[in-house]
Amino acid sequence: MSHHAYQRTQRITEDPRTAEYRLFGQVTGALLEAKAKNVSGGPLAEAVDWNRRLWGSLAADCLDDRNRLPPQLRAHIVSLSLWVTRYSKDVVRRGAPMDPLIEVNRTIMQGLQGQA
Repeated sequence: MSHHAYQRTQRITEDPRTAEYRLFGQVTGALLEAKAKNVSGGPLAEAVDWNRRLWGSLAADCLDDRNRLPPQLRAHIVSLSLWVTRYSKDVVRRGAPMDPLIEVNRTIMQGLQGQA
């Protein structure tokens, strides 16, 4: 089986929590790489925007009445998403450190693994 076929099969069979963990890992990896390379401009904006879009998707999902998470947890995720959006602008426009974005993602990843 080719590598791409395996990845497609993996995405089809993994549970949502595992998929979210994997996606957070990829996005956080992009942030870490951008930080390590001290990128700026377009490459920085791309990594930060990918993270912002991930959080925006989570918030949109939490605002859907069909979401089964407890209302308080959904509200916290939406609040974090709003913070990520605001702080992302500071990172791209003012050179704020990416560490807070990375740490929030890592905390979520720990929770997805059941280590919170």
